[in-house]
Amino acid sequence: MELFIKWAVCTSLVLIPIPGTDGSIVNFHKTCICASNIVSCSKMNLTTVPSDLPKYTAVLDLSYNDINRLRAEWTTYKLPKLHNLLLSHNGLHFISTEAFVYVKDLRYLDLSSNNIRQLDEYIFEPLGDLEVLLLYNNHISQIDRTAFTGLSKLQKLYLSQNQVSRFPLELVKDKTRPEKLSLLDLSSNRIKVLPIQDLQDLPAWLRNGLYFHNNTLICDCELYSLMTYWYIRRLNSAVDFKDDYTCILPGPDKKILHVFELNVHMNCSTYNESVEEAFLEQSLVLKCDTRHRNMSKTWMLPGNVEVSPGSNQTAVVQPDGSLEISPVKLEDSGQYTCFAVSKHLNETLYVWVKVHNFTLNVNSETLNTAYTTLVGCLASVVLVLIYLYLTPCRCFCCPGQGKSKNQHEDSIHSSMLSATPTHEDLATKAEPNRHVAFIDPKDLQGQNGKVNRTGEEELEDEAKHGKGKRKKSVSDSISSVFSDTPIVV
Repeated sequence: MELFIKWAVCTSLVLIPIPGTDGSIVNFHKTCICASNIVSCSKMNLTTVPSDLPKYTAVLDLSYNDINRLRAEWTTYKLPKLHNLLLSHNGLHFISTEAFVYVKDLRYLDLSSNNIRQLDEYIFEPLGDLEVLLLYNNHISQIDRTAFTGLSKLQKLYLSQNQVSRFPLELVKDKTRPEKLSLLDLSSNRIKVLPIQDLQDLPAWLRNGLYFHNNTLICDCELYSLMTYWYIRRLNSAVDFKDDYTCILPGPDKKILHVFELNVHMNCSTYNESVEEAFLEQSLVLKCDTRHRNMSKTWMLPGNVEVSPGSNQTAVVQPDGSLEISPVKLEDSGQYTCFAVSKHLNETLYVWVKVHNFTLNVNSETLNTAYTTLVGCLASVVLVLIYLYLTPCRCFCCPGQGKSKNQHEDSIHSSMLSATPTHEDLATKAEPNRHVAFIDPKDLQGQNGKVNRTGEEELEDEAKHGKGKRKKSVSDSISSVFSDTPIVV
């Protein structure tokens, strides 16, 4: 009886004149088809959404009509049971920011194959339960960074065949992406540059459903390395559309190449699996990066030793399936194996670990010691330079040197006129100007090959023998013209 009443209500609904048609009563062949809680008004040439929709409607199909504006008042009351709304192929180019206020329980929204050109801020925010959003085959070129805010349960987003030129990084970043998002289709757009590093850091289950083939990507070796790694991991996004990943070679020719052939055209190196490095006594976490979520994971240590719960091993499997090793020891180096199992997939992953034979603190102390030594050497160089160039003036630039020199010259001139100058004055005046010279003994040899000793040595020799001979003058000494007494300079 209840089903019959619902059918009767739906039938009476579509037999009345519907706004947007020619104003006449809709004939039988153009009526909405009602099947329990499904209302299908597809291909009825509607320009607006029919009013007075049943509140029990769970699926509403309005595809293939001429509804080009989805206003806020397309429904004036809540439809709490509506979870599927289909509006594809309508020429839709305007969506009000309040269009989904009364249909917050939507789980499936199809806006594909329309004329939508931009997605405004917070446009889908009321749809907290939405799981699938179809926006492919539109003319979308601008996407506000907050357009998908609030879609906490979104799992699949189709944005292919648009004019998107910016990769929507907010959809895949840790703090801004929908928690359950597993498929993001950005293929056949106008994206030129990818955030390579951010894509490398994504978990494998998200990369497995990230499609960006048939874009206008610029060829480079980072793109080649990224895609070859995804292909080695057998990710669906790389395997299923391998031949559709193309890029444009930089240069005037704008030649289009296959991404997986860049190693030939640009001499790109092949991808090498990275090695996890660790230091003694620190903690290390190894991730089992599987292609699907919620897989059962088992770890094997180097030497094929299984990690079992409750054992005394330093390696412990965490609730998320990762393996934590704490503290790290030298014997922890080697290959670790993760076996992941689910109903539809079995996967084996390998992680290589290299442990350095010192702690991270020792390395830091060594660095500090080297830094201290370098500073000490620089300080020594500065001190040497200060000593060489900033020491006090030598005697030739002393303030009283000029006067002393004049006095000495006067003394010499006076010695030329005086018969017996005093020895104290001569010694005092001559002492500051003494010079030390190193003379080759060969230059001091006499006619008989003997060394010509200095006057002081001869004087000491004569004193020992009690002789009072006069001291010989050296060739560099200055002799007085009028006196036999030598002047020592």
